[in-house]
Amino acid sequence: MSRGYDEITSFLGEWGPFQRAIFFLLSSSIIPNGFNGLSVVFLADTPSHWCHIPTNANISDQWRNVSIPLEEVNGELQYSKCRRYSLGVIRNLSAMNYLPGVDVNVTEIKQERCLDGWEYSQETYISTIVTQWDLVCSDDWKIPLTSSVFYLGVLCGSFISGQLSDRYGRKVVLFGTMAVQTCFSVIQVFAPNWGAFCVLFFIVGMGQISNYVAAFVLGTEILGKSARVLYSTLGVCLFFAIGYMLLPLFAFCIRDWRMLQLALSVPGFLYIPLWWFIPESPRWLLSQGRVEEAEEILQEAARKNGIAAPTRIFEPGEVSDWASKRKQSHSILDLLRTKNICTMTIMFFAVWMTVSVGYFALSLNTPNLHGDPYLNCFFSAATEVPAYVVAWLLLRWFPRRYSMSATLFLGGVLLFFIHLVPPSLTMVSTALEMVGKFGITAAFSIVYVYTAEVYPTVVRNMAVGTCSMGSRLGSIISPYFIYLGTYDKYLPYFLMGSLTILSGVLILLIPESFRVPMPETIDEMQIIKGLKPKMSSYNLQSPAEAE
Repeated sequence: MSRGYDEITSFLGEWGPFQRAIFFLLSSSIIPNGFNGLSVVFLADTPSHWCHIPTNANISDQWRNVSIPLEEVNGELQYSKCRRYSLGVIRNLSAMNYLPGVDVNVTEIKQERCLDGWEYSQETYISTIVTQWDLVCSDDWKIPLTSSVFYLGVLCGSFISGQLSDRYGRKVVLFGTMAVQTCFSVIQVFAPNWGAFCVLFFIVGMGQISNYVAAFVLGTEILGKSARVLYSTLGVCLFFAIGYMLLPLFAFCIRDWRMLQLALSVPGFLYIPLWWFIPESPRWLLSQGRVEEAEEILQEAARKNGIAAPTRIFEPGEVSDWASKRKQSHSILDLLRTKNICTMTIMFFAVWMTVSVGYFALSLNTPNLHGDPYLNCFFSAATEVPAYVVAWLLLRWFPRRYSMSATLFLGGVLLFFIHLVPPSLTMVSTALEMVGKFGITAAFSIVYVYTAEVYPTVVRNMAVGTCSMGSRLGSIISPYFIYLGTYDKYLPYFLMGSLTILSGVLILLIPESFRVPMPETIDEMQIIKGLKPKMSSYNLQSPAEAE
């Protein structure tokens, strides 16, 4: 009986210099994702605005001061953002020396659209893409679409990068997509119009998720069991939160959107030297039959750890097992080949989508909360730090499905009951929203590990990429969950809470992976609860071995 990969490589230890270097180098590569993934919070925020009244309008100061009508919004009177009193009428009244409110009832003057554009408050921002291209009033639909276009790119990247990574290697895809993300982010600074900005944003989104998933899988395949859990939570996720927390700091110091975009893009070039320090995944090399290359990497890892590696790491019979897999090709269809793996893929897809809706909707909603947008964004990011710590503790000591179900229930229940909080207690609603995000963020961290552990090596990266497509569908529609708040303030919370609770129930049907060896082939996968075990004819053995 051949040994498993973890058993074969146990001589390396769990936390030597080699593992520590891989842990921190791969984790640090995630920081720019915290910048780019949520930069739209500031790049596309809408400052206070009102209709522009030309300086050459030939109206008196008295009439200029009342040229914008007042509207009641949430119980408060505010200047209209999209309407003004007819400038032609006001010009005639001003020419006849009529006084507003004395000779004329201003509210009876007909209104018109902002025919001369808008003026924007620069109290918070010098410029955003909204002020750059007037994405307000009749064009305000472009704001949520901007976020959706980015996440559409992320969706396409999830699909493409998974297959590319399983075919060409984790390392090549990791650095290739980091280059795509960085270079196109810089080009985006020079976008001449909103359409060009969105096209470039789409490409940036493709690179953003592709390098995230590749780095995640590369780390889980190189590191040992204990370090794998630490990397998946306090590594990848915590470093993403660090990038997220730095975002409001950059935005606070740089109020112009083009300079902010450039500042968030440049750090990506600092990761070029990592190519010479991060190796390819030995697991992937073995699955491709490239045994000698895998042994070279493990020999080098042993040297760095000060350990004498066996002369031959893989026995001849084991080498034959891995080499026989070279002829096997795998595609997205392998995730639907058997009833078990098909059902599991659909369930994970649904859970990923629901978790993503909650996470991204709550993250994008920070400018709409009461208070300073920079502090709100920072608090939203800081909430993720304890969430990842809790997720790490849960992954270390408790079963995966129960841990994830509990965090989903926590987030879902709190969001569901926000509508019961009196409107005057805005701080309580904000606190519940932050704690709800805490639960959803913890679940988001756990689902990456859970998915990677359940699927076999031969399709693992493809499976994580495909299931994360569900997450990306959720992120695409998440801006419109926020938009529903314009019709009913509590409707987004009600929907997010209900879907999150439902996912907490669904996850209980997926097999447990806690302290279970990671499968190498599809036949080694566990069976979903409720499905009858069935002998599969789909295996990765050669005909001679099967006999």
